[in-house]
Amino acid sequence: MRLPWWTLTLHTGPVRRASSVPEGMLNFVPACSTADVQSLDLLQDFVSRSRCLFVITGAGLSTESGIPDYRSEGVGLYARTDRRPMQHAEFVRSAKSRQRYWARNFLGWPQFSSHQPNSAHKVLQQWEERGKLHWLVTQNVDALHSKAGQKRLTELHGCTHRVMCLGCGAISAREELQRRFISLNPDWRAQAGAVAPDGDVFLEDEQVLHFRVPSCDDCGGILKPEVTFFGDTVKKGTVHFVHERLTESDAVLVVGSSLQVYSGYRFLLAASDRKMPIAILNIGPTRADHLAELKVSGRCGEVLSVIHPL
Repeated sequence: MRLPWWTLTLHTGPVRRASSVPEGMLNFVPACSTADVQSLDLLQDFVSRSRCLFVITGAGLSTESGIPDYRSEGVGLYARTDRRPMQHAEFVRSAKSRQRYWARNFLGWPQFSSHQPNSAHKVLQQWEERGKLHWLVTQNVDALHSKAGQKRLTELHGCTHRVMCLGCGAISAREELQRRFISLNPDWRAQAGAVAPDGDVFLEDEQVLHFRVPSCDDCGGILKPEVTFFGDTVKKGTVHFVHERLTESDAVLVVGSSLQVYSGYRFLLAASDRKMPIAILNIGPTRADHLAELKVSGRCGEVLSVIHPL
């Protein structure tokens, strides 16, 4: 086990700069002191030394676009409610659970799909354009990296903007399914609650009783977001592909992830086994802090906006 040579969660001598988070979206970003000059210099040096950077991102990146996460202290879904995300087995076996999921998702989709990339997404896309970033793996399912123009990208857990049939495997656009929902439920109304990280909203069970869910146009099969639900596993082919991109890289930067889910954490273990330099930018502790040679606590957009891909 490799111990970190420098761990930073500094609260003195802050660098004052404008917030990277749009007004009104701060309620999903955990409280955090502004990173100081020393931590920024060390991260700049880390990025400058890399010629082929592998980046893995998580929900802490998208909170700055107004999308809540699950685990952040005080502001994450788990801290604010007793609600838990849909489990894969429950979705597959229960038509009632699918009805409830899709009714909530239908109401939440217009707002969820309207979120836009923030300054951190844009910086990472620019690093790709300039040849600094070799590959980016995101654990997020919100399509914000794609909206920012990222090309060298693997959406590890899929994307809510795509729908798949569990019967024939056909992939379709989530917007197309929204139109089918509207057609099937012209008179259905419900009062929505708060939006969850996966894009749905809070509804009482009795509100969804008459909501109609379409089947696959091709085979009549069950439609599901093309995402990895909790309790499911990432496809072996995807994992193998990401490992190959990792072996082509010379350093790993984690941005906005606690790495509590093994599907992402495994790549940090692999990088550590290969003696690759690892840096982490995140608010709060992560599962891989003991593997990193550099840990910076700060908002992703504020920090990355002053790091140059030299």
